[in-house]
Amino acid sequence: MSETDVVDVDVIVIGAGFAGMYALHRLRDELGLRVVGVERGTGVGGTWYWNRYPGARCDVESLWYSYSFSEELEQEWSWSERFATQPEILAYAEHVADRFDLRRDILFSTDVRRAEFDDASSTWTVHTADGRTLSARFLLTALGNLSAAQVPRFPGASEFAGRTFHTGAWPHEGVDFTGRRVAVIGTGSSGIQAIPHIAAEAAHLFVLQRTPAFSVPARNRPLAEEELADVKRRYRELRALIHESPAGLPVPPSTLKALELSPAEARSALEERWARGGGWIASTFADNLLSEEANAVTADFVRERIRELVHDPETAESLIPRDYPIGAKRICVDTDYYATFNRDDVTLVDVRRTPIERIIPAGVVVGGREYQVDDLVFATGYDAFTGPLDKIDIIGSGGMCLRDKWSEGPITYLGIATAGFPNLLILTGPGSPSVLANAMPVIEQHVEWACALVDHARRHGLHRVEAQPAAEAEWTAHVGEIASRTILMKAASWYLGANVPGKPRVFVPYAGGLTHYRDICDGVAADGYRGFTLTGGEDAAVA
Repeated sequence: MSETDVVDVDVIVIGAGFAGMYALHRLRDELGLRVVGVERGTGVGGTWYWNRYPGARCDVESLWYSYSFSEELEQEWSWSERFATQPEILAYAEHVADRFDLRRDILFSTDVRRAEFDDASSTWTVHTADGRTLSARFLLTALGNLSAAQVPRFPGASEFAGRTFHTGAWPHEGVDFTGRRVAVIGTGSSGIQAIPHIAAEAAHLFVLQRTPAFSVPARNRPLAEEELADVKRRYRELRALIHESPAGLPVPPSTLKALELSPAEARSALEERWARGGGWIASTFADNLLSEEANAVTADFVRERIRELVHDPETAESLIPRDYPIGAKRICVDTDYYATFNRDDVTLVDVRRTPIERIIPAGVVVGGREYQVDDLVFATGYDAFTGPLDKIDIIGSGGMCLRDKWSEGPITYLGIATAGFPNLLILTGPGSPSVLANAMPVIEQHVEWACALVDHARRHGLHRVEAQPAAEAEWTAHVGEIASRTILMKAASWYLGANVPGKPRVFVPYAGGLTHYRDICDGVAADGYRGFTLTGGEDAAVA
């Protein structure tokens, strides 16, 4: 799309990841609206466009980490592995873009700097870094929750003489670590995936760990043709199970309770999940997220496995999480992560015990010791949920800045809208299930609900749709109350913004499950969009 093609449209969608692509397709091709997508990258894919670090994979099985809205798409695409790699997931996104001809309505290499709502015309005006101006009645943000890279401010970082990388902004041409001394800072999901691959190339790898993570084996494998054919025959049945699953997966929630089983029965159930691989182990017991005592059954089992996998007892003990329950932070899914520490050319550096003092031109100083390295890899995560939105000056009614409104933590209604910002719909935003369930069914639910609201406004001649302050206050309190009933508040996780210095400690995602959340959203819509103020049109009223 050229810059002259866009002056005024019905909807602007920021972001061309899986949420942005589906929103563009649904609004344009199914509702017949004039839509433009805006994407800072040169192509589609969002998370999978930027995260090209070695070993990058999704921790949800590919058969379920895929769109369900098109049966034809389901049948024509075949995944090669149980947990597909980043290149394969990106290829899937590109296939979707081609199949539905999405690129013609997306402005690529375009960075949004400012979005302003005009009260007089009830429209949004978007300003881009290259000087373009776009306007629309509705603005949908599909920025992703993990797209704003977080790099801690280490003293001396600017003086480092070697190469530096962040896993969330990896060079597209790849990186060769052959024969080099490398330090990886961070052992969350991206670090745990990248470390075995970097270790296989590097002359020596130093892993600088502050907080150990619970990680479980992926048991990844190629998908056999007969398995793929069977799933394709049963996709509708399996998608129905996903629709009814709190986690967005085709398995019913466990009814087992750790505290009601004998130790042998509990161990047998955990052994089965461990052998199956993937993140299933955290859902072995129905009371895992509700009781610290029940949670300890699973946590202790995983701790035992770490001690078995890591040969050096001291290293194993440093890799074992002790100060938070399993599942309170996102469980990582790995291939040979713990076994990597059995290599002679890999050194674990516990920077919780002895913090990083500074970065020097030749490497890193920890506890008075210099670790000389050629390359620094920051696997330090993201300013999650609000970070991507904070990078844009989003100015609502009366000149209010979203960043200022959320200075003490995000306040939303259903995770989709926020008072004072009419006609702004946030896809998988703060206060929605987002990262606590399979992202694809979350995305589809959010896009379909938001697009239905846009269509409702169009059909009824509404020019302004805005969350009510009372509704968002009640919803935000509900999000916090649901989380407080679980062990999710027992860890300093990025769910609470604890990885970003100075960020308010607020539990952000909705922990009540995708099924319950969907029912709530559907009830709001059925009740005339209860909690929204709808303005304009003959039959419009305050809902």
